[in-house]
Amino acid sequence: MDVSAALNIQNQTLLLQDPELAEVHSHLLRLDRAEERFARALRDTIDQLLNGEDTGRYDWSTLYKTEKTHAGTLVEIKLQREFKFDDGADMDYRIAGIEVDCKYSQQFGGWMIPPEARGHLCLLVWANDEKSRWSAGLFRVKDDWLNRGNNRDLKLTVKADHRDKIAWLWHRAELPENVLLHMHPADRAEVFAQKSGQARLNELFRRVQGRRIGRNVVRTVAQQKDYMKRVRGNGGARSALRSEGILILGDYESHRTIAAQLRVAQPSEGEFVSVRVARARGHHEPQRTALLDGDYWTVATSEDPVEMAPALPSHKVTA
Repeated sequence: MDVSAALNIQNQTLLLQDPELAEVHSHLLRLDRAEERFARALRDTIDQLLNGEDTGRYDWSTLYKTEKTHAGTLVEIKLQREFKFDDGADMDYRIAGIEVDCKYSQQFGGWMIPPEARGHLCLLVWANDEKSRWSAGLFRVKDDWLNRGNNRDLKLTVKADHRDKIAWLWHRAELPENVLLHMHPADRAEVFAQKSGQARLNELFRRVQGRRIGRNVVRTVAQQKDYMKRVRGNGGARSALRSEGILILGDYESHRTIAAQLRVAQPSEGEFVSVRVARARGHHEPQRTALLDGDYWTVATSEDPVEMAPALPSHKVTA
């Protein structure tokens, strides 16, 4: 709370001193579901670079240097597409009628600012897949606040002592998790040891329960064009794991309601959450039950026997 309060005070001072910065800052915060959409754009950028469907990669450190260099351009493009920012005349964007450049770094503080950005506002973006954190803030580019560039294109960096001149929009916010990167190495090895894409997905949902699994993780594990089919019923992981008592909840509203009732993570758009369930009995918490298939179910404990999971409600739209 002390850190948050200090950042708020710092932000207020910067906003009062710079009306343009305040206008852009306010505009970005007013955008619909801005934080969620910003985080998703960063998640999608990293996933696009990893290209797991074709390469099987899930770790930023395995990218080529040229791919990492391209990340900044992709972030700039994805944010513009997501929020429909106008093109700038001199900088990347025009936001609320004000020229704004966009700079991304995977290393906090490593933003490379071109000399032509002097005097302008920069949207500084950082994301780290290992830490599952990201930040975005606005910075007025001033000579006194910059380190001199020693590289060939004379790009500049923000002096560490002047990072307090960044008006944060979101600071160290949660980045949607890269489950493959953060799961236990032994579990990950077992997933990738399976011979077929279907078997790998079954093992993934069996071993990673109660956590959001994004579409790109499914794509990387399956390494097949019809990867979504491998999750669903009618022969997919949902059918295969039902006999083990495991539900695979998707981003349908009915599934999200079940997740909320069971008090497990609710899948967002393009995400899945698997969970082993058991019929609710006296030793279970009554507050963690969902009515499915005519009976009450809850999250299974290690002491609960394995039983056939209930059928999930239909999510198809009927005429």
